[in-house]
Amino acid sequence: MTLGTATAGPVAWRDTRKPLWPLALLVPVLPFLGFLAWRGTGDAWAWWLTPLVVFGLIPAVDLLIGDDRRNPPEEAMARLSADGYYRWLTYLWLPAQYAALVLCCAVWTGGELSWIGAAGLVATVGVVNGIAINTAHELGHKRETAERWLSKIALAPTGYGHFHVEHNRGHHTRVATPEDPASSRLGESFWAFWPRTVVGGLRSAWRLETGRFRLRGRSPWTWRNDILNAWAMSVVLHAVLAVAFGPGVLVFLALQAVVGFSLLEVVNYLEHYGLARQRTSAGRYEKVDPRHSWNSDRTVTNVFLFQLQRHSDHHANPLRRYQTLRSFDSSPQLPAGYAAMVVAALVPPLWRRVMDRRVLAHYGGDLGLANVHPPALRRLRERHDRRPAAPS
Repeated sequence: MTLGTATAGPVAWRDTRKPLWPLALLVPVLPFLGFLAWRGTGDAWAWWLTPLVVFGLIPAVDLLIGDDRRNPPEEAMARLSADGYYRWLTYLWLPAQYAALVLCCAVWTGGELSWIGAAGLVATVGVVNGIAINTAHELGHKRETAERWLSKIALAPTGYGHFHVEHNRGHHTRVATPEDPASSRLGESFWAFWPRTVVGGLRSAWRLETGRFRLRGRSPWTWRNDILNAWAMSVVLHAVLAVAFGPGVLVFLALQAVVGFSLLEVVNYLEHYGLARQRTSAGRYEKVDPRHSWNSDRTVTNVFLFQLQRHSDHHANPLRRYQTLRSFDSSPQLPAGYAAMVVAALVPPLWRRVMDRRVLAHYGGDLGLANVHPPALRRLRERHDRRPAAPS
């Protein structure tokens, strides 16, 4: 395991990206810019501003600026982690997220939108609340009780509160294995992965949480159940919005929730595609290491996603705060940032063309080392399998 290029020593070192981290808050602000553009021009296409910036402008700027592989020195980690500046940026995401949601609920029920504007509004709020799940991910891994509750609040608009349980206690245990519903398989399209991960993640979360109570001889039907109290937040939130804006807003809330949690799942899809932990001689899976996550050091997307793209270090050290995550030379690298790769994942032929050969290269052409989608095995063998012949 080797780290990426390090910076200067702890005394001289400073976070040169510190002024850039507030840019992450631009995402929940984009709906307000879309609203102003819509009011100013009357053009319904203004509501497509948010998806255009996230999946068009950000990847383009990423391409121009390139990668940043610098890591803070180990001696600076404690000071960097304790700096409340970084923590408050994640906290501020939530009021901006909720303010955008309320604004867009008002626009939806105002009856002034064409179908183009309505579709753009759903996409806008879905993208914001989908990226909010990344903020929930950052908060939900922390030991502080307040941050864990804030994580559930960020998840409430999408109704995906069970992610708090499944991700921390399920995915992190089973990552890069066939048993993990959130680890996509080589040859598996996103559209095949989506129902498997959505249903599988829900089932896994419920088993994990009810098992926690039954292990102690207690009923899981309690407000202490982390799934039930998170879902209750969603019910209360949607009920309050329905009272404030009328029951017609529930259709909007359902549509944006599907867009939001689907954005999470497409990110899950690209983070571990085809990567596999091998069995040890004891029959157990090897320890998770940097080889089991696809990483990207694209500067701009890492700023907007609180360094989610340094995913290998996150799996090795789930409690690390985003500003301290490191880049590893041994991690397989995506050809672009997450924003661009999300678009590629939605087009299976493009995704296979870009990624399948990279998975095979990672394993020296040996399909037997990858996490392969069983229905695709024959096709993959015909096209890619170049394992050395067994000695005679």
